[in-house]
Amino acid sequence: MDFELNDDQRAILEAVGALLERHAGAERAIALAPKSEYDHALEEALHEAGFLELALGEGTGPLEAVLVVEAVARAGGVVAFGAGALVAPGVAGRSLSGPVAMASAGNGSPIRYGAHARSLLLLDADEASWITLEPGDAEPVRSSFGYPMGRVRSASGDSFGRGSGERMRNWWRVALAAEAVGTMDAALSVTIDYVKQRRQFGRTIGSFQAVQHRLAECAVLLEGSRWLVREAACLGAPSQAAAAAAAHATAAANRVFTETHQVSGAIGYTREHDLHVWSMRLQALRLEFGSIAGHQRALAEARWGEQSR
Repeated sequence: MDFELNDDQRAILEAVGALLERHAGAERAIALAPKSEYDHALEEALHEAGFLELALGEGTGPLEAVLVVEAVARAGGVVAFGAGALVAPGVAGRSLSGPVAMASAGNGSPIRYGAHARSLLLLDADEASWITLEPGDAEPVRSSFGYPMGRVRSASGDSFGRGSGERMRNWWRVALAAEAVGTMDAALSVTIDYVKQRRQFGRTIGSFQAVQHRLAECAVLLEGSRWLVREAACLGAPSQAAAAAAAHATAAANRVFTETHQVSGAIGYTREHDLHVWSMRLQALRLEFGSIAGHQRALAEARWGEQSR
């Protein structure tokens, strides 16, 4: 894998960055949060610009889609971009009507974007299904996790056939890890800006070596997560690479959540500071689809098979 982005990839990031600067950001996420709204305007802008079709585009693929998933998460976008732009093409081989939500069969817990979804990807053992949702098929659920949540009522759909469950499982992990990377990146950036300005004991708190070391460790975890998820996407989301990316990224998310809040002090726990826009999302991502332990078990099974049990 080439660790340098090519000219086309840099151009994609520049273009999506300009779009997100106009349509996303902390202020926009905070405005949508009280009523758990979905940012349809942002999704439409991403669709019109062609970013939702990158995974299956001519001259582009899953790696380019992952780059944009990271960017959207970093900008605090309230859209199901990972599911729509990465998982749906990976499972169905085409785009699905958005917003797209994802769920595991038999799990009645609220899911991200469930109340707004028009398509549901349902994972059931070795098969994945596509369910078209109508208004009223999902119940909104209040949440402090930074995402609009909903509980989808039972429904039946069209199966993508045997083996599709494994594809969905792997691409779900890649998308989850990519979102975690973008979200950690933003949380860390907000915190670094804060410690450069906050003064205590006659100096900025960011000048203390103990604070620098803690944030540097977070940066190392972030970069490790970034390249694991990009490698997994570049390889086509094989089980081992996808599980490794998700396991590392969700564990890193837990550490970044803790450290950014602790070094930010009391203001980090308030709504007046933007950190919560990303930090609370890290908790949702950490707990989704089996949590850290589930990804670690999947990694062990992919690497060593039955010997890992």
